[in-house]
This record gives sequence, structure tokens and C-alpha cells, in this order.
Amino acid sequence: MNDSPVQLPSIAFLGTGSMAGAILAGLLKPGVTVAGGIRVTNRQAANAARFDGIDGVTAFATETDASANRRAVAGAKLVIVGVKPYQVTELLTEVADALEPGAIVVSVAAGVTTATMEAVLPASVAVVRTMPNTPAQVGLGVTGVSAGSRASGDDVALVSAVFQTVGAVVEVPEEQLDALSTISGSGPAYVFYLIEQLTEAAVGKGFTRDQARLLVEQTFRGASELLAATGEEPAELRRRVTSPNGTTEKAVAVLEASDLADVFTRATDAALARARELAQG
Repeated sequence: MNDSPVQLPSIAFLGTGSMAGAILAGLLKPGVTVAGGIRVTNRQAANAARFDGIDGVTAFATETDASANRRAVAGAKLVIVGVKPYQVTELLTEVADALEPGAIVVSVAAGVTTATMEAVLPASVAVVRTMPNTPAQVGLGVTGVSAGSRASGDDVALVSAVFQTVGAVVEVPEEQLDALSTISGSGPAYVFYLIEQLTEAAVGKGFTRDQARLLVEQTFRGASELLAATGEEPAELRRRVTSPNGTTEKAVAVLEASDLADVFTRATDAALARARELAQG
């Protein structure tokens, strides 16, 4: 997260699932000011009630107010769409004529193109598509940001400022966003899978499950922090751990024999193919 003070215009969240909730949490951090406040919508009144008492946040529920989404977007500069991909077009059609001229619609939904969204929105409304990942929930996310045909550089900068409250931002052409999703979007799952497997290996060597978790999870966390702190290339840090003819060298030789580079290429290729299938409906 950028530690400098952040000034943002009024924002509406249509749907506050886990990802939208993480972004909202970033906007509520000290140093972030949202002029005009934040409005959120949920289907159920019980979920909307979670936001009662949060300074600067007004919540609406479609369960008790059929016009909740339209009320939320009225006057908002940024409208963050946090519903499921199959719900996006219907939702945007519902609120289209309630959006302010010059508003920016921001999607976090996979597979819904900016062209699809622009087709149901007024010409005065810009669209920016994003691909955040789950570490945004702890302020360590990385978000891909792609501009639609009507989005200006200032629009993209404003959207980027929002997502920088929960991590890093990478601006890419929209045609590259699906590929980005196979790396940073799906990437946490790859890391968790590696942690699972190394934990099982530790248990197999006689450690208790609690000990194994501590050994593996702290090692992954420490290695990541060391990489970030030193700014060194991962290959160089790996070399420093790998003494000639030592134990680590033997282990790395087994990993290299498994051709992990090819495994990751095939895994991300499979994810990319599926992303493209979903985008085609």
C-alpha cells in the first residue's frame, strides 16, 4: 500500500463479497479520504447491517429497497461492481441511467469484457476492468488494471489509487488481463498447494502437523520477506542457500529433474485456456 495520504471521490460498491469487502477495508484505513462518502449495496438487509456505524459508509439492501443500486450510484464518481460475472450486464442495465455523466464503472469480475459493459452504459460513462487477487484481504494484493475504450489516463490513475490501498497495481492492455489472472490471480492457489505438499513431506519425516505447519509456513513467509527486503533476484538468493555438494543442491536437482518450469507453463496455459472459454460465454 502507498503510505502517502490518498484523496478519492465518492464511491459506490454494488455487491460487497470478499474481494469488494477487501477493497472497502483498504478505503477505510487511516490516510485514505473518500470525499462524499462510500455507499454499498447488498441483497440481504442482514448483510447491509454489518456496515451500520462505520463512519462515512451508507449501506442499502435490495431486499428492502428495490431501488438500492440506483440510489447508491447516484452522485458516485467511482462505481465498483462486485457481483458475480453472470450478473454484471443485468446490474449495469439496471443502473445505467442513474449513473452520473463522467462516472467510472470498475469491474472486478473475471471474463466480462469492457466492450460488453460499455454496450449497456451511456457514452459518458467510462469502464475500467480489474483483476485483483485474494492477498488484497491483508493489504498485500496485486491488481491488474485495464482501460476500456472510453477511459482516460486520469480515469485509470484514479482506479489505480483505489487498488493501491490494498497492494500493488499493474496496468496492462485488456487482452493481457486473462494471462495476468493465471499468474497473480490464480497464483495464491499455486503457493498454497506448494505449502500443502511440503507440509505433508514434513509430517512424513516425523514432525507433528503443528510443527510441520510452523516450519513450512514460516519458511515461505520468511523467504518472501527476504526477497522483498533485499531486492535480489530469486535465483541469486537460491544460489546463496545452495552450497556445492550440499543437501540443498541434492534437493534442487530433484526439482529440476521434474522440469517445474514446464509444469508451471502447462498449468498457466490451462488456466488461460479456461479464462478464454469463460469470456466467450
